[in-house]
Amino acid sequence: MFDYSSDRLHEIAAEVLDEARRLGASDAAVDVSESSGLSVNVRMGAVETIEQTRDKGVGVTVHLGKRRGHASTSDFSSVALHDAVRAAWEIARHTGEDECAGLPDADTLATEVRDLDLFHPWEIGVEEAIELARSIEAASFAVSPLIRNSEGASIGVNHGHFVIANTRGFAGGYPYSRHSMAVAPIAERRGAMQRDDWFSVAAMPQRLADPRKLGRYAAQRALSRLGAKRLSTRRVPVLFEAPLACGLLGSFVQAASGGALYRRSSFLVDALGRDLFAPHIDIVEDPGIPAELGSAPFDSEGCAVARRTVVAGGRLEGYFLSTYSARKLGMKTTGNAGGSHNLALTSRRTRQLDDLPAMLERLGTGLFVTDLMGQGVNYVTGDYSRGASGFWVEGGEIRHPVEEVTIAGNLAEMFRGIVAVGSDVIQRGGKRSGSLLIDEMAVAGA
Repeated sequence: MFDYSSDRLHEIAAEVLDEARRLGASDAAVDVSESSGLSVNVRMGAVETIEQTRDKGVGVTVHLGKRRGHASTSDFSSVALHDAVRAAWEIARHTGEDECAGLPDADTLATEVRDLDLFHPWEIGVEEAIELARSIEAASFAVSPLIRNSEGASIGVNHGHFVIANTRGFAGGYPYSRHSMAVAPIAERRGAMQRDDWFSVAAMPQRLADPRKLGRYAAQRALSRLGAKRLSTRRVPVLFEAPLACGLLGSFVQAASGGALYRRSSFLVDALGRDLFAPHIDIVEDPGIPAELGSAPFDSEGCAVARRTVVAGGRLEGYFLSTYSARKLGMKTTGNAGGSHNLALTSRRTRQLDDLPAMLERLGTGLFVTDLMGQGVNYVTGDYSRGASGFWVEGGEIRHPVEEVTIAGNLAEMFRGIVAVGSDVIQRGGKRSGSLLIDEMAVAGA
């Protein structure tokens, strides 16, 4: 599976740190990694691309007091490792001082590396991956003769392992895996075409969706969009499909992240302790869930991570901070160097029966959004404007598909305006949410 053992990665890390000390570094940190992957893409039954990758690399950061330099290499020979350390040392010598630079404080570093069951090899060969991709695409075509084209189906397999270490005594790493399958069918009727897609991603191949069910569901989504209409401009309740709700959760993370906060480029500056979401909303971060893509025993600096409540009853209780951003803000790291871990958005009002049909009934008359386009989020003001498509709903029933509209609002108002969260929970990467109903947004159309 790998060319280098975990022990060898640790040896390389130790050699790099020893060389940094020899050159006179006050501190140093290193990451050593190796990965392999397979990606297969099929379109209309024919193989379009096959890509096999093998990568390795070493990144070293050298500190000279408050000066910092970084260099990297993909060569694991001693000569190349020492050259990389010296390059980082030279950069640090000529870099201006930064009072917030430096390794994490010793009391923030992880003291144990829990085994979170993150490595699950998928022993699938190229031919088998091709046939699997073909079966997914064929399942979508079999749904209806109106599925006449495809943007293709893909299979992705990735395995890797790494070690990070620093001169303050931390050294840790683990193997991981990430596997995926996806398909994007195109439906056509009387010259009008609509596309949709669906995908499944997991650390364990056994947790991937049934390939044929995935293909059929993607086709049904594309077919449901035929006959889409535009809407006149109006203000209505908006229901975000669960995957898009995960995207809104991602927008919250970006606004609550240290880099945006210390640069004062977020509407959440100085927002700790404020009521940000509706009072029935909780957001919990849990990095310790076994075999989940968003899990980790420590962050990318080696700092300890822990389960915590980020939003409690609508109130913002925590940010997402690395060591550097925390120092810039006069705070302590939250163990989020490298991003958030397994965030779940829930409502205290959600019942088991609050599935998608129940959420549509709760919506009543309004817009059910299933696809978003563009990057129209201003994190300084919170203003939100995205191209959207989905379905017009009246009396809790879908009336017709909708396309070429824009939905607009402000993230702070949207978060406070969350009426309900469905029990139709889905996971996208390290984020989980059900469908999400917002009381009112502007919808601009024809």
